[in-house]
Amino acid sequence: MKKIPIGISSCLLGELVRFDGTHKRDAYINGTLSHYFEFIPYCPEVAIGLGIPRPPIHLVKIDATIRCLGVKDSSLDVTSRLTDYAAEQKAKHADLCGYILKKDSPSCGMERVKVYSGVQPHREGVGIYAQEMMRNNPLLPVEDEGRLGDPGLRENFIQRIYVLYRWKQLMAEGLTPKELTQFHARHKLIIMSHGDYRELGQLLAALTKDNVFEVAESYIQQLMIILKSVASRSQHVNVLQHIQGYLKKELSADNKAELCEIIERYRNREIPLIVPLTLLKHHFRQTPDPYIEASYYMSPYPQELQLINQL
Repeated sequence: MKKIPIGISSCLLGELVRFDGTHKRDAYINGTLSHYFEFIPYCPEVAIGLGIPRPPIHLVKIDATIRCLGVKDSSLDVTSRLTDYAAEQKAKHADLCGYILKKDSPSCGMERVKVYSGVQPHREGVGIYAQEMMRNNPLLPVEDEGRLGDPGLRENFIQRIYVLYRWKQLMAEGLTPKELTQFHARHKLIIMSHGDYRELGQLLAALTKDNVFEVAESYIQQLMIILKSVASRSQHVNVLQHIQGYLKKELSADNKAELCEIIERYRNREIPLIVPLTLLKHHFRQTPDPYIEASYYMSPYPQELQLINQL
């Protein structure tokens, strides 16, 4: 499979671009994720001409506005330059399927960046470049490298990347009502694990050849909002039991009991999600079902990423 383009803060790849001339190379990103993603590096602070090394900057609250100023020289105000750079990159960002930002950065921080106002800073800010980039690309899955240490957030982020990648492929190959309906059907169980899929189904119920692009725009916006919510264990149990229903006529009493027990053990946090999924895959190899076979739920991304193993 072609590597998926992902934007990333340059320092996370090991580039010596931080204010003090160092880097923040991340082993997981440069190891596991690099096999599947093509990383497109960005360092807005260097791009706007601050240089390496450079005077450090931070976020400062002045009245009701947040400015990005020099730590030692408050006359250095790079707020507009960072915002403008993000706007200049909008067309390039549109080709991305995800973005990994540097946590705590006054330019690239996704959330909880220190904002100075008085003596004590408050973790309530967003990096100036990051904020504009995310505003310009509302569909784009975005995370910082710190949050990727959480198994649930990591799996959610990677899953959203692959959904958006498949969406971009769909749009590139030519959108039709049939293809959009099939896209929804293949992702329906994934959607169910994150929230209520009925609103999306109702949206597609009014789908015609004439309004397909209008419906598609609303569909993908709502879909990416739903998927941003991390799937809970109870939601996964609901989907597992739903899938189990497709086997009710095929399984023996013993196999049904075993599957029920495995799902219950997952509910009770005794085993990871990969265990019931593996058992379900085994049964569907014996008695294939076209709908389940086409669904992305049990194989949302390459199994080598092993993300489900930790859920």
